[in-house]
Amino acid sequence: MSKEITFGDFEKVDIRVGTIVEAEPFPEARKPAFKLKIDFGPDIGIKKSSAQITVHYTLEALVGRQVLGVVNFPPRQIGPFRSEVLTLGFEDDKGAIVLAAVEQPVPNGHKLM
Repeated sequence: MSKEITFGDFEKVDIRVGTIVEAEPFPEARKPAFKLKIDFGPDIGIKKSSAQITVHYTLEALVGRQVLGVVNFPPRQIGPFRSEVLTLGFEDDKGAIVLAAVEQPVPNGHKLM
């Protein structure tokens, strides 16, 4: 378990739901990854993310899927790609990433409460 934080610390992390509208290969990445475009609704818009999710997901299966992302981290340069959000997931027992997801559809851009 990580060091204990306050609720105020948690409130600083802006986790939103968005829908993947585009997914493409990212052959330049050091570790296998996909480039994603995620629609976080009218207030945030479409943001780019690099995600190491190639083991459990195909490009075709990702488009239209809702995911969770941290939208208030500074952008991060990953090779030639500028990742604007952190797409959230968990490692399985072999270290491959499984996406964190919502159980029922919710409007893009809604904040994790």
